[in-house]
Formats: sequence, C-alpha cells, structure tokens
Amino acid sequence: MRILTGIQPSGKLHWGNYFGAMKSMFDLSEKGEIFMFIANYHAMTTVRDGAALRDATREVALDYLACGLDPEKAVIYRQSDVPEVQELAWYLSCLTPMGLLERCHSYKDKIAHGLEATHGLFAYPALMAADILIMNADLVPVGKDQKQHLEVTRDLAGKFNNAYGEIFTLPEPYIPNTVATIPGTDGQKMSKSYHNTIGLFDVSVKKKVMGIVTDSTPMEEPKEPEGNSIYELYKLFATPEEVAEMARAFRAGGYGYGHAKKALLAAYHRLFDPFKERRDALEKDPDALEDILKEGARKARLASGPIMEKVRLAVGL
Repeated sequence: MRILTGIQPSGKLHWGNYFGAMKSMFDLSEKGEIFMFIANYHAMTTVRDGAALRDATREVALDYLACGLDPEKAVIYRQSDVPEVQELAWYLSCLTPMGLLERCHSYKDKIAHGLEATHGLFAYPALMAADILIMNADLVPVGKDQKQHLEVTRDLAGKFNNAYGEIFTLPEPYIPNTVATIPGTDGQKMSKSYHNTIGLFDVSVKKKVMGIVTDSTPMEEPKEPEGNSIYELYKLFATPEEVAEMARAFRAGGYGYGHAKKALLAAYHRLFDPFKERRDALEKDPDALEDILKEGARKARLASGPIMEKVRLAVGL
C-alpha cells in the first residue's frame, strides 16, 4: 500500500501540525510505503518571497526528519523537484469542470479571509489531485478540512479513466483519530490564521504555555478538566495515567492552572527535547539534508515515471 501526504511550507510547524498530521503519518509507516512531499508549489498561493519560501521548505524538512520521518523507510521530497506534477495538473485541468472548483469550500474560505482571488488558489484542487495521482497513492491522510479536495481527486481520476482508460488508482482518505480540535493559546482552534500557535521548537515555548488563556476560577476551587485548553493539550503529550491524575487534581481542588501549565511544559520537553537534539544535528549539516531531499526526488520520479508514460500515451502526446 502506498501512502501519500504533503504539507505547505507557509509558516513554522506547530503542535497542531504534529498531532493533527505528522504523528498519524509516522504511525502509518509500518502499514505501507510512505511518500511525503513539501508542497512549495501550493505555498506560492500565499508566499510571495522567494528566499522565505526556500527557508520555510528547508525548515519543514528539518522538522519532519527530526520528529521521526526515516528517509530509509519513507520518501521525502520537494514538490518542485518532480516537475511532472505540473504537467499532470494541466492534463487534469482540461477535464476539470469549473463548477467542481467553484464548490470547493477552501477557496471560498480563503477569499473570505482576505486572500487574493488568483487562478492558483482557485485551481489548487487540480494540482493537489496531480500530487496524489502521479504517485498512484492508495491512502491519503487528510484533515476534515481537506476531505473535499480528496473527493475532487477521486472525481478527476474517474473522469480521466472514463475518457482515456483505467490508469489512475482512486485514493482512499484516512482521517486520523485525533482530538476534534487542538486548542491554541487563546482557546480557539490552533491555527496560524489566529496567531495562537505553539511552534514545535519554539524558543518562547515556556512563555506561550504559561500564557495560555484560562478562566478566573481560584486555585482552591474544584475545576472541570474536560474542555479546559491546558488539560486538552496535556492529553496529547501525557500517558493515560498522568492524564487521569491531572483530572483528579482539578476536580479535587487546590490545583491551579499554573500547576497544570508546568505539567504540560514538562510533558512537552520529555517528548520534544530528543527531537530538538536531532534537529540541531541535521541543521549543522545542510549538505546531508540536501542529499536526503534529492534522493527523495529521485525515488519520487522513479515512482511517477510509469504513470506519466501511460498518461502521455493515453492523451496523444
């Protein structure tokens, strides 16, 4: 089974990225062949600074490798290092109904949040379909907000197969069993758009954790843990026994939010300090990082080559 996932290098990765996407991908590594791409073409819809895009692409690669992606067991590559993706996106665009793109809620949502209405943003689902179909992916981990785009991918694969013959595998979505919403420092969903994230390797992680918004319930009074941002975040890092103990302490009273924040910070460091050491070592050897990405691109192009040969022959090129 081939499993494919991608992430945009449009900002620093945060706790929501790790528990919402990265960890589930690592958990799937024993179930199939992992292909992970850094979607720098997609990021161009919002990032207009070339140097910033290159730096962000590198940062994403460092984060994934530090947090557990093994280049011996998984293929990690830059989207732009597989130029056939853009070629396939054009072929798919020629079969993509305008109405299908107009119904995509992600485009409407981004426009509503002030993004410029560009063709790239509008045609995003066709390029995403090319990313998936060119690797003949069987399974695609997606968040609930991306599920519609995978449905578009399946629609376009079906339209192409109907027009030119059975070439593409129809990918299946995999929606990880994570918490419904990972809270940010203000209690809303953790999102770069809300400026409430905690970075994976944030130098100000202590300040951000201790600054998580709470209510004004006095320390000595009992508190309901469920729905509390600190408790919900703690559940991501801690063992079931530790989570149960925090819940008991909250309900018993005499346990303040400051105590819970310190426990959350300690659980974070227990998990991420080894990742930080690995990342620091990788960062000191940029040539080794580049070699990993180039080797990933070579493997990705080998995997996509047979599909593209069939596609070109089918469309008459």
